[in-house]
This record gives sequence, C-alpha cells and structure tokens, in this order.
Amino acid sequence: MGASESKPESASVWKASGPGISHDIRDSLQTDASRARLVEDKVQARVAEELKQLQQAETEALNRAHERLAAYPTDAEDKSPSRFTLGKEVEELRRKLEERKQLRSLPDSVESARSDVVRCLRDNDRRPLDCWQEVENFKAEVKKLETTWVSKVAS
Repeated sequence: MGASESKPESASVWKASGPGISHDIRDSLQTDASRARLVEDKVQARVAEELKQLQQAETEALNRAHERLAAYPTDAEDKSPSRFTLGKEVEELRRKLEERKQLRSLPDSVESARSDVVRCLRDNDRRPLDCWQEVENFKAEVKKLETTWVSKVAS
C-alpha cells in the first residue's frame, strides 16, 4: 500500500503522425506529462514516509504497552489471587453470610402495630397523614423492643 505505484509506468511519448502539430506543442505536452509524473512521485514518497512514521509510532506504543504489562507482577511472583479466585471467595463469603442470618420473629405487639400502620396506609392511600396515630403506636412498640434488647445486652 503506497510502496508500489497504482498504475504501471509507461513512457508516454507523443509522436506526431503528421505535420499538423508543432514542436512547441509537443514539447509542452511532454513537460506536462513529466510534471504530473514528478508530482505523483512526490506524493507517493510522502505517503510512504508518513506510513513509515505511523508504523514506527505503532511499534513504539506496542513496546511501551508490553513494558507496562511486564512491570505488573504475575500471580506466581506475588501469590496474589486472581480475579476468578477473588470472585469465588466473594461468593463463598456471601453464602456464609446468608447462613448466619438468624432473624427472630417480632413480638406480637410490634407485629400488630406494624399491621395497623400498613392497613391504615392502604385504606388512606390518598391521605397518608391520617395514619399518624398508628405510626406513633408502632414507634412506641419499637422503642419498647429496643430498650429490652439494650437491657439484655448491657447486663
């Protein structure tokens, strides 16, 4: 690409077939053709030079990338886990955490207060502020539950 000419070189020399064309016109035609050939040669040389520079820049960038990759330690050198190993460990920890979850059921007083809030909000879906009393009852029950838990933990 760019290294060889797209058109085969053929020496195009104008030969007059009769006395109707003067030497001046023939010479100007030959110089125009040679000028065009020179311009085309210059363009092809410039394209080849630019292509060579691009290839050098690509090679340098590739070498820099290889050097950066070589600078990173491999798994064998530093014994750090790979992404696959870390993913497996995370999944194992999640599984263990799910097994550890031991939710206790709520006392009946808290559960009934919660149900009252939910029922009131469903009944008054357009006016949720009308459920303030049920919300206050629920807060009081939760506060009682918290104080009993804190007293258990503290003693």
